[in-house]
Amino acid sequence: MRDAVVVEAVRTPIGKGKPNGALAHVHPVELLAHTLRTLVERSGVDPELIDDVIGGTVDQVGEQAMNTTRYAALSAGLPESVPATTVDRQCGSSQQAVHFAAQGVISGAYDIAVACGVESMSRVPMWSNVPEGKDPFGPGIAARYPEGLVPQGISAELIAAKWSVTREQMDAFAVSSHRRAAAAWDAGLFDAEVAPLEGVTRDECVRPGTSTEVLAGLRPAYHDPGFAERFPQIEWNVTAGNASPVNDGASAVLVMAGETAARLGLRPLARLHSFAVTGCDPLLMLTGVVPATEKVLRRAGLSLDDIDLFEVNEAFSSVVLAWQQETGADLDKVNVHGGAIALGHPLGASGTRLTTTLVHAMRERGARYALQTMCEAGGLANAMILERI
Repeated sequence: MRDAVVVEAVRTPIGKGKPNGALAHVHPVELLAHTLRTLVERSGVDPELIDDVIGGTVDQVGEQAMNTTRYAALSAGLPESVPATTVDRQCGSSQQAVHFAAQGVISGAYDIAVACGVESMSRVPMWSNVPEGKDPFGPGIAARYPEGLVPQGISAELIAAKWSVTREQMDAFAVSSHRRAAAAWDAGLFDAEVAPLEGVTRDECVRPGTSTEVLAGLRPAYHDPGFAERFPQIEWNVTAGNASPVNDGASAVLVMAGETAARLGLRPLARLHSFAVTGCDPLLMLTGVVPATEKVLRRAGLSLDDIDLFEVNEAFSSVVLAWQQETGADLDKVNVHGGAIALGHPLGASGTRLTTTLVHAMRERGARYALQTMCEAGGLANAMILERI
């Protein structure tokens, strides 16, 4: 059976997803086009050879409508003959793009594919694709969950309560994310993955000087009297400081068959070893990373002890800390260059952002196996294992 390898991976710096953010002036198509253009330039691959470009975007409306990935590929200068499509698996959209690209390569449907993603949350705010007064769920969901579903912030609070994750633990984890990200920047560890854009060279949300004392002063971000009555176990400890911010950014990875890489004289960064996707309770929607981790390890024939590095998306501190309790993973191996709490979480771009950071960290640290997993709205999660070769 053919294998699939990553030969190049790049991302933009990540800006604040606000009108005054460093990348707010850049159209989302151009954000993604920049990464695609840089990916091709750095790899040296003839773009005529690319069989497909698969991109993740969550809010597919307005400036992110009409198959954003196709127009980004054209704006990047890729040949008109190169097709592209845009997928949505919520926060894991571009990780799903990696799965699809690799699975296409392994099956023989592709020789070379690009997996990528973009989100401009300053220009297309979260939930822009759901007009006011419209119900995106329908009567069947209302019947199945008569008490109603909950927003992600409430899910994060429910997870903190169920796993007894304290405010102090969540804040300490957030501080660690910022310090790791700042240290990685200072050591030049992001230089190989980041493609500066219009004078923006660093991630905008990293706060190296933050502390648990500073974070302790923040108010709960999601307190709601109705949910407080419905869920009396919630202690309201999730804040803007121990959750990911809203962001602008794009990322892309180049995937091809190992034999294709050898023929082109390219050195793979990692082999895409195993994949899994799973669903979970949509009330505790962010806990899918636990069964997804178990499932991908089982498929790979590996144990947790075989994994040298982990990337677990930091949508909220409580998610990663609950995942750690359930799996027993060593937090010293998790998000070693910081995570989304510090670096940012541009929704559709985050999956390939994690992959980009992970493959470069694997090379820098000499890791053999790495595992990436992401929680996703609706009670979903992706997981995959990479192997350095």
